[in-house]
Order: sequence, then structure tokens, then C-alpha cells
Amino acid sequence: MSDHTSVPTPRTPPTSEHEIRATSVLPARREDIELHTADGLTLVGELALPQDRPPVATLVTLHPLPTHGGYMDSHVLRKASWRLPALADLAVLRFNTRGTRSPRGTSEGAFDGGADERHDVAAAIEYAEFHDLPRRWLVGWSFGTELALMHGADPAVEGAILLSPPLHRATDADLDTWAASGKPLVVLVPELDDYLRPDEARQRFARVPQATVIGVDGAKHLWVGEPSVRRVLDEIVAHVLPEHGPLPTTWSGDETTGDDDEDAGPEGRTLEGEY
Repeated sequence: MSDHTSVPTPRTPPTSEHEIRATSVLPARREDIELHTADGLTLVGELALPQDRPPVATLVTLHPLPTHGGYMDSHVLRKASWRLPALADLAVLRFNTRGTRSPRGTSEGAFDGGADERHDVAAAIEYAEFHDLPRRWLVGWSFGTELALMHGADPAVEGAILLSPPLHRATDADLDTWAASGKPLVVLVPELDDYLRPDEARQRFARVPQATVIGVDGAKHLWVGEPSVRRVLDEIVAHVLPEHGPLPTTWSGDETTGDDDEDAGPEGRTLEGEY
């Protein structure tokens, strides 16, 4: 009788240690996914998981404004998916909101300024919940922070991390909803942001007693540059996994190289003027 017992594949012996660069894509299980909204749309996305073990927590990411070049591949979110499954055992879910296109594909529907996008946020959270992805946190960037504040205080969500929140669409009522939820809210505000700077952010988010507002010296709205990206990823991990410690800046295993196009969205559109 044949023995069909599977034999574990040995891990690739580590190569020499080297610095993690802006283009480094570390090992992970990556799969294309589809989200299905309550109003009948199919949204395209990607889920990145630790390569050979289950995730300890999950980031559901919400991208910048699609009408100004934001999409699931906006560079901070893409680099989170490239690094955090390997460095912190995090699952990273990225997707295009309605009407948004990227190399992964185009999500059905049309941009609605944040209103009907409530269905998109709900579909992403439901996907993570249905697939037993643990400890779900929202990570929104700019327009994505508005979606998190307006639609993200869901019982299935543990907390939210906001990058460059403009607070243009989200109202005091949305902040009050987060305050009432008791869920942690971590707010990273660039010192040189175009829309909301640290002092004003502290005043606006004072409505949410559990909010932690962190001003980031020298940073701008787009978080361009490897030091800014590392600061963002370090802060995400520090709040989602307080026991983890700082992320390493070197890697000794396999990696591939991705595209480090920090400023451009689809077809070269920039995020300039994005909110």
C-alpha cells in the first residue's frame, strides 16, 4: 500500500542578511480575491498571508481617493502587503473600492464620494470575518480614513489606524460614533500635511477619548520616502501587536523586487491634491 503522507517542504536556507529596500517583496502567500457587496457589486483585491503559518492579526486597508490616483496599490498599502506578512505575521487585505482600477483589475460600480462605499467597507470586513482572519484592524489612508470613520465602527473590527486624515467628509457625528464604540483609534498626522496638521488634529480628535494622535516630524501627506514608510509600518505593528517590538530593517531569506512608484497612481496620475 502506497504511503501518501505528505512530507513538509524544507525552508530555503537563508542567504546573507541585507537591508530591506523600498522595492523588497518578502515571502508570503498571496492570492487574488473578490469581495461581493450588499448592493450587488464585485470588487477586486488581494490577500497576503504569512507564508507558512497562520496570521496573528489582520489589516483591512482602505486606499486614498480614486479620482486622484488612489487605489489598492498606493505605495504604503502595497509595501505593507510586501513586508508585514513576513516581518510581523500579519494578514494584509487590499482591494479597489467601487469604480477603481489597478493592475489587479477594476471593481464594478462607480465612485460615490464615500456614501455607497459603505457597502465596500462592509464587504471587506465580512470577507475577513467569514475567512476567519483574526483580530481585524482597519488601516485607512486619506480618503480611506474617511471611510473608516464613517463606516468602520463595526463589531467585527478591533480598531482603526488612520494615515493622513483630512476630516473633510467625516463629521463630528462619525467621531462620536467611534467614541461610543470604545474601539482604539490611532491617528498618524504628518507635520507637513496639506489638509490637517497635528495641532488641529488633536483638537478635532479630542471628541474620541480613546484616540491616540501621533504627529510625525518631517512627514508629508503622501509619506514619500523609505523613512516615512518605515515609520508608518512600525506604528501599525506597535499598536496592533504591542508585544512585537520594532520591525527589523534587514532580511536574510528569499525576496523578490517590486515597483517602487511612490507618487503615481494608474496611468501616471498623481495623488497631488488628494483628500
